[in-house]
Amino acid sequence: MGVTFILGKIFSAILQNHKTDINNSNSGHSFAVIYIYKPKNLLSEETDLITVKNLTKKYGDRAALDSLSFTISKGGIHGILGPHGAGKTTLMNIISGYLLPDGGDVTLSNAHSSESVAEARGRIGYLPEALPLYENMTVRELLVFVAEVKKVPEDRIEKNVARAMELTYIDEFANRLAKNLSPDIRKLLGLAMAMLGNPDVILIDEPTKGLNPAQRAAIRDIIAQLGEIKTVIVSSSDIYELKRICRDIVIISDGRKIAEGEIDELERRLSKTRALVISVRGDEGRVIDALGGVEEIIDCTVMGHAKGVVNLKLEFEADKEIRDTTFAALAEAGCPILSMDTEAVTLEEIYFKLTASAEKGEGKK
Repeated sequence: MGVTFILGKIFSAILQNHKTDINNSNSGHSFAVIYIYKPKNLLSEETDLITVKNLTKKYGDRAALDSLSFTISKGGIHGILGPHGAGKTTLMNIISGYLLPDGGDVTLSNAHSSESVAEARGRIGYLPEALPLYENMTVRELLVFVAEVKKVPEDRIEKNVARAMELTYIDEFANRLAKNLSPDIRKLLGLAMAMLGNPDVILIDEPTKGLNPAQRAAIRDIIAQLGEIKTVIVSSSDIYELKRICRDIVIISDGRKIAEGEIDELERRLSKTRALVISVRGDEGRVIDALGGVEEIIDCTVMGHAKGVVNLKLEFEADKEIRDTTFAALAEAGCPILSMDTEAVTLEEIYFKLTASAEKGEGKK
């Protein structure tokens, strides 16, 4: 049988650190961050490693998280996607145990039935967006210090530190002071810190923010390698970054889940529309007026015009067909179509529309 521990009742140190948050909460809800242990032979490759259920966190009257629920499966790289202010950092802080929720719970399942709750919390490595460092310590000294804080056995610290530096390619900076590190190496140092103690899960908040393209690519490559041996959760407001490395994502906005799933499946499921890209010869106003008579068109975007040719993107429902009606409407207006191509709506377009509608209150459910 599994043994359940309530983190909120046991970690008195964390309670003290976040006393202000707890005392200022107006929610009146109970909270729990729960670790459930299961024998290894009961865990399959498809086990949900982390379950977030009805998670709520308020700062005054503002809900940073609002009844948020989703699951993270074991292994691979998983993304938390949302615009700035969506609640991503609050969510990562709660999953890591550094912040207590006002309501709901986070469940971590693993295969170590004999461990204490403190050891279970040590199975989550966390790289926050703003990484605090002792600037006058070297990379090696910082890693040894963090290993000691994580209670890595003394006889394993040297091996743990060496392995972490090797996996993040910072061996050559071992004796360099933190204050002399470039932004990308600081990120790599943070990743190395998160890896100490051999955690089951590594949380990474905005890993490539503020880096140049070459640095972002290097960080992505290392995260991809980590995803082959660990369960990695990456939060970002940059959909292009997450699409490059994640197998699935949870999209949140204004503290609420908008969608979740594998990226390809999300594009198929959420893309209720398709787009027709056309080039038309004629006056722009005349073309727009003619297209206004095609009822199936949901949205019409002028992408450009030059030398009497207008380029447009026409969005329509995926189960409809507008080629014939569009051709007829423009022909009647004396505006011949020069080219016509159908394309799927991308996840990027879906994301921007979903988060925009959620922020306006249209997407909240």
